[in-house]
Amino acid sequence: MTDPILQVRDLSRFFRVGGFRSRGQLHAVDHVSFDVAPGEIVALVGESGSGKSTIARVLAGLYPASSGDFTFEGKTIGRRETQSIRGDMPMVFQDPFGSINPVLRVGHGLLRSLKLHRADIPRADRLAAAVALVEKVGLTPGEEVLGRYPHELSGGQRQRLGFAQALASRPSLILADEPVSMLDVSIRIGLLNVMRELRDLEGVSILYITHDLASARYVADRMIVLYAGRIVEEGLTDEVIASPQHPYTRLLMSAAPDPHLAPATVEDDDLGEPPKVINPGPGCRFAPRCPLVMDVCLAETPPFVHLSPTHRAACYAVTP
Repeated sequence: MTDPILQVRDLSRFFRVGGFRSRGQLHAVDHVSFDVAPGEIVALVGESGSGKSTIARVLAGLYPASSGDFTFEGKTIGRRETQSIRGDMPMVFQDPFGSINPVLRVGHGLLRSLKLHRADIPRADRLAAAVALVEKVGLTPGEEVLGRYPHELSGGQRQRLGFAQALASRPSLILADEPVSMLDVSIRIGLLNVMRELRDLEGVSILYITHDLASARYVADRMIVLYAGRIVEEGLTDEVIASPQHPYTRLLMSAAPDPHLAPATVEDDDLGEPPKVINPGPGCRFAPRCPLVMDVCLAETPPFVHLSPTHRAACYAVTP
């Protein structure tokens, strides 16, 4: 066992809603804890509003945490320390123009990143290093790509460029926020393969945020399922896919069926009630939608049940 590169403990992020005097708080992320190991791809999976992107933005320092903390490479990171680790934990955005200046040539951003984060590379060698970076993510010929403007690249090429920019600082961990969601299905696999190659060849860990269970199944070593700001199931991807335990995980599975697995049953039906995340009360937040709901689900937050050393789920209907 190796020490985790990232340890998140009881992380919460609340947003005030309503007027100035309102006491309403939206619990976007509520006491979330998980680890990411060196050289591991971990997928945060859930529907829109589950808190996936908020977690990534807190880790990147774009939002302050309401409570809890996280440790990166053995160092506890507060609001002030996020600037110092930004190069070690860069973010790849869903919209590539979130990190690429649309009015400057592609090479400008890469050369600037190398100047800021790679003092070991002499100025005369930066262009060659930038060419190597774009070719590493499958953009060839590198020199020609660096001379283009972002609008001259396809969506998939721009997302590959986002990963090249992230690699410029030799990161230990990349926060990938829905990087394939805006791409055609036919070209998503290419970018997912880039992520796997970065893990295998560069040893980079990736926290992959997605609502697409199929892509998480393909690329992730481990899967964390979020619902309404809380983790409901976590485990090795093969374990979760082969034996999903939480009713919400089974609901996600039924939306992305695998012909090799058993079909969804009537118990997996969605009752269609939205989660309550503004000043939520006690109990399981999935209870209004759950076909297996019991009285205790409405009164108490379910604890995690450990199904194996690498698989756990938070549900009263689950037995070890």
